[in-house]
Amino acid sequence: MTERVEIAGLKVARELYDFLETEALPGTGLASSDFWNGFGAIAKEYAPKNRAQVARREEIQKEIDEWHLSRKGKQHSPTAYRIMLEESGYIVPEGPDFKVNTPNVDREFSDIAGPQLVVPIMNARYAINAANARWGSLYDALYGTDALGSPAPKGPYVRRRGGRVVTWAKAHLSGVVALAEPGASWAHVEALAVVDGKLEVTLIPELTARDGVATRARKSGLMDPAQFVGYRGFPAAPSAVLLKRNNLHIELVLDLEGPIGRHDTLGLADVILESAVTTIMDCEDSVAAVDAEDKKLSYSNWLGLMKGDLTEEVSKGGTTFTRKMNPDRLYTAPDGGDLLLPGRSLMLVRNVGPLMTNPAILLEDGSEIPEEIMDAVCTVMIAMHDIQKSEGDRNSRTGSVYVVKPKMHGPEEVKNTDAMMAAIEDMLKLPRNTVKLGIMDEERRTTVNLKECIRAAKSRVAFINTGFLDRTGDEIHTAMQAGPMVKKTEMKQQEWIKAYEDWNVDVGLECGLDGTAQIGKGMWAMPDLMADMLEQKVGHPKAGANTAWVPSPTAATLHAIHYHRISVAERQEQLKSRSRADLNRILTIPLADRPNWSMEEIQSELDNNAQGILGYVVRWVDQGVGCSKVPDINNVGLMEDRATLRISSQHIANWLVHGICSQDQVMETLKRMAGVVDQQNAGDPAYEPMAPGFDGIAFQAACDLVFKGVDWPSGYTEPALHQRRLEKKAEGTA
Repeated sequence: MTERVEIAGLKVARELYDFLETEALPGTGLASSDFWNGFGAIAKEYAPKNRAQVARREEIQKEIDEWHLSRKGKQHSPTAYRIMLEESGYIVPEGPDFKVNTPNVDREFSDIAGPQLVVPIMNARYAINAANARWGSLYDALYGTDALGSPAPKGPYVRRRGGRVVTWAKAHLSGVVALAEPGASWAHVEALAVVDGKLEVTLIPELTARDGVATRARKSGLMDPAQFVGYRGFPAAPSAVLLKRNNLHIELVLDLEGPIGRHDTLGLADVILESAVTTIMDCEDSVAAVDAEDKKLSYSNWLGLMKGDLTEEVSKGGTTFTRKMNPDRLYTAPDGGDLLLPGRSLMLVRNVGPLMTNPAILLEDGSEIPEEIMDAVCTVMIAMHDIQKSEGDRNSRTGSVYVVKPKMHGPEEVKNTDAMMAAIEDMLKLPRNTVKLGIMDEERRTTVNLKECIRAAKSRVAFINTGFLDRTGDEIHTAMQAGPMVKKTEMKQQEWIKAYEDWNVDVGLECGLDGTAQIGKGMWAMPDLMADMLEQKVGHPKAGANTAWVPSPTAATLHAIHYHRISVAERQEQLKSRSRADLNRILTIPLADRPNWSMEEIQSELDNNAQGILGYVVRWVDQGVGCSKVPDINNVGLMEDRATLRISSQHIANWLVHGICSQDQVMETLKRMAGVVDQQNAGDPAYEPMAPGFDGIAFQAACDLVFKGVDWPSGYTEPALHQRRLEKKAEGTA
C-alpha cells in the first residue's frame, strides 16, 4: 500500500510529497500552505474539465465511426466527409486573421533557427548531455560517424581520415563564412589576427608557375566583416575566433602545438558549432513514468536542470567522473569588451497530455489525478528556481517557462490549457503569460483547426510542430472504420502528409509566429545514418521550419550545418506569398485502393510492425525504458518512443478490422517476432526473453495494443503500457 499525505483535498504519495515539500518548494519564496491549497483548488476545478474533454473525444470518434460504417461499400465522398466533420464539431469555424503577441520570448525562439533535442527527463546523463549540446565539435561529428560516407574507424586516431575531416570542414566554412579575397578559401589561410576590431586573414603565399618562388603573404578579411563577433586569447594570435552565420555561432579553435592543429597550416584544431539551440526535457512519450517513484525522479531531474546543479556519476574507460552542466562561454568582443554566450541549450519541458491519470496523487473521490494537471503545477513551480535567479547561469534570460503540451485535440483543449496555466501563474504569483506554450500538431483535430488552436493561446504560443508518427497513428484511428490503410512504408507518400506539413508552416506564418515562436519538424530516427541525415534533413529548414528534432548531440552538430546554408528567416518570407495548403487534401484518408496484396506482402508488413512493437514494449514494460535505440527487423537501430508504437499497433488493428489478416496470423507473427527480438537482445543481461512461454507481462502488453487497438482512446498506447508496467513493478522484478 502506498503511504499518502492528505492535504488540501489531495492524497499525495509520501515520497512525492516529501520531495515537493523539502526539495522543490524551498527557494521559490512560496509558503507551503499556499502551494498545496492552490494545487488542491486547481485540481478540483480542472479535473472535471479534463474528464469532459476526454469524454468529448470519444463522442466525436463514435460519430465518425458510425458515419463510416453507415457508408460501408460506398465510394468515399470527401465532400460529404468534410460536411459530417463540420456538423459534428470536429472542424470548427475559422475566425478572422490575427497575430500572436507572446511576450518576453527568448532569442532561441524568436531569432535563432537551429536543431532541437528531445530527451527522457528520467535519465540524468542524457539530460545533462542534451543541455550541454548547445555547442558541439564538428571534427568529432564528422570523424566519429558515417557523415563522410564511410563508417567511423575503430581504435587509434587515423590521420588520413582526420585530414578528410579538416578538408570537409574548411570547405563548409568557405561556403558560409566567405573570405573577401576573390577565389580564396579557408584552405588557403595560414594565420588569423584581430586588428582594429576586425578579423585579419593571412593567406598562404602563392608559388609562381615559372620558378616556384613564393609571393609575399596576402592579407584579407571576411566578405562580410560583421560575421566576426569575438575571440579568445591575444589579438595578434588568438586561441579561438568566433564567427556567426544566420545567428548561429561557429568557433575556430587554434592550436599549432596540439595533436590536430600541428598538422594544419592554420593550426585549426577544431571547429565548434552552436548546435542544439533548444532541448525538450520530456516527461511524456520518451519516458516510462507510471507512479510516484517515477514522477519524483522526473521532477527531481527537472529541478536540477533549473537550478543548474544536476550531476551524474559516469564510468568510462575504467574511470569514474562527475558530469555536470556547462557554464556560459566568455569571449572578447571585437571592441574589446566581454561577450558572454549561453553554454547550454535552452530547455523546454514536455508535460503529459490530457488523457492519462497517475496514482501519485489521488483526488477527494479516490480517483487518480489527471497527469496534465500534476505536471503543469509541478514543472512550472520548479522552474521558478531558474526565473527567480539573481546571479549565475540561467535557462531563460527573459524570465519565461516553456511548457510543451502534446496530444491536445482542437481549440477547446488548448483554451483549457491556457486557462489552467493562468490559474497556475496566479497561484505561484507569476506575471501573466510567464508560461509559454508549445502546441504539438500531432492529432488530426488539432491540425484541421490549427489557426483556432493558436488563437486560443495567442499570448502564450512559442512553439508549434509536426510529428509524422503520432499524427499517422491518429489518422489511422480516426478513420479506422473507413477501410484498410495503405502499407506503413507507403504512408509518407500519401497526399495528406505533404499537405499537413505545409499547412502547419502556412498557418504558423499567417498567425505571426515568425520572429516570435518556433515552427518545428519531426525527428530523424536513425542515429547511425548521419550521411543520409546530412543529405535529407536540409529539407526541414527549406520547408520553413526554424527547428527540427535530432536524436543525439552529434546529430545536432551535423544538422546545424543546414541552418548555416539556409536562412530560415528568408525562406519564411518567401513562403508567406504562397497559398495555404488545401484542407481537403489533409482530409484525404490514406486508404488502400482495392488492395490486392499477396500473402507475402501482407506477412512482410505484419512482421515489420510486430517486431517493432515487441522490441519497444519489452524494454518499456520490463525495464522502464521509454526511449532507446531499438533494432528494426533489418537490425538498423532506430530511436523509438511511444509514437512509433502507436502507428504500428494501430496499423495492425486496422488490417484486422478489415480482414486483411486474421487474429491467428497476427498471433503467430507476434510469437515468431518475439524470438527475433529475444535474439537481438541476447547481449543484455537484464533482458527477460519472451519466448518460448509467451506468458510474460511484456508480451501480453503487445497483444493488448494490437488486439484491443480499436478500443484504446485515439489509439494511444499509454493506457496498456501503464497498466502492464505497474503489474511488472508490483512483481518486484522491474
